[in-house]
Amino acid sequence: MIALLVIGYSGFYLCRSHFSVAKPLLLETVPGLDKAALGLIASVGTLLYALGKFIHGPLADKWGGKPLFLYGLFGAIAFTLLFGLGGPPLFMLAWSANRFVQSAGWGGMVRIVSQWSTPQKYGLAMAVVSLSYLFGDFLSRLLLGYWVGLGATWSQLFVWSAMGLGLIAIPVVWLLRERPEGAEMVPATAPIQSGTASGGGSIFARPDFWMVCFLSFCFTLLRETFNEWTPTYLNEAAGLAKAAAGQASSIFPLFGGLSVLAVGAFSDRIARETNPMRRLAVVPYGLGLTAVLLGILGQVPGLNPAVTVGLVGLIGFCLIGPYSLLAGATSLDFGGSQKAASAAGLIDGVGYIGGILSGCAVGSLAQNLGWAMSLSGLGVMCAVVALGTGLLLKHQARKFG
Repeated sequence: MIALLVIGYSGFYLCRSHFSVAKPLLLETVPGLDKAALGLIASVGTLLYALGKFIHGPLADKWGGKPLFLYGLFGAIAFTLLFGLGGPPLFMLAWSANRFVQSAGWGGMVRIVSQWSTPQKYGLAMAVVSLSYLFGDFLSRLLLGYWVGLGATWSQLFVWSAMGLGLIAIPVVWLLRERPEGAEMVPATAPIQSGTASGGGSIFARPDFWMVCFLSFCFTLLRETFNEWTPTYLNEAAGLAKAAAGQASSIFPLFGGLSVLAVGAFSDRIARETNPMRRLAVVPYGLGLTAVLLGILGQVPGLNPAVTVGLVGLIGFCLIGPYSLLAGATSLDFGGSQKAASAAGLIDGVGYIGGILSGCAVGSLAQNLGWAMSLSGLGVMCAVVALGTGLLLKHQARKFG
């Protein structure tokens, strides 16, 4: 089931990464579009994605993970076709609707994992599942970049992506199961628990839960910035051709995937039932290193294109492993098997409110001030959050162990 979820959710990215890879083509061929306009479309889509997280997480706990997962999958196919065939008048509607329905996929998947895993293996289970959005993004960008190299138009990219996800949907619909055979569903009316902690209680009353939400805000802003703009950045700042930039952007999720497995397994070893935040001990280090790497990209002129691509990969390695814990294993710690999708929806939803800024704000900064200032500003944010998180985790360790 875990492998099937990884395959299915990886397919979601054929119908998500296409917008990022297609941006250089859209800028070149669609009159009236610039980076600020594309950033606005991306931000509205991210807003709908965040809203969908708040809605679909509780629904997955109420109705089950499989129905929500399939709803997101087939909705992504439909609205990707609308984007590709509808043309510029429907860009905003198609992309926003696509993002809204896709927001159901993660909550549905977390719900299913909560039925097939145990608290002692939450970190590793969610690390494997998280490979879906990393290696799915990686492989999708390679394939999309290859299609661009063949001369595909932006419209063809969207239509072919929908067809690809349609093929992936066949085994998912046929084989995916909500829970092990004979197992009863955990009652959806049970209150949200603080994971395996003995105290229980609503997560809304826990300051550490809201700290996780704040971290999700910052991490998602960074991740979505690289998801949305890496092909454009490598095309404009590093001088790579459009097809090469699309394929080279795959290094970010590839290196991120390598770190996810290591961080997930490590977090199982250091987690404590009384302190769900203990899993996040790697966060300050990841953010601190990301700040340094962003500073190099933003402030060191004349970098070789290969070095630039390598730095993007290293940022993915430092960033994505810690990020994967937030709406993954940490959500399961707080929500347990009863409300895992609800906890993940809240954490991810707050995160994607931050992700809204990756479109309009970063796009406008890049348009008006250039890439150097944009990346440097993100680096400063990373450094400040790393320091604050380190101090909080130190306090939590003294309090809970």
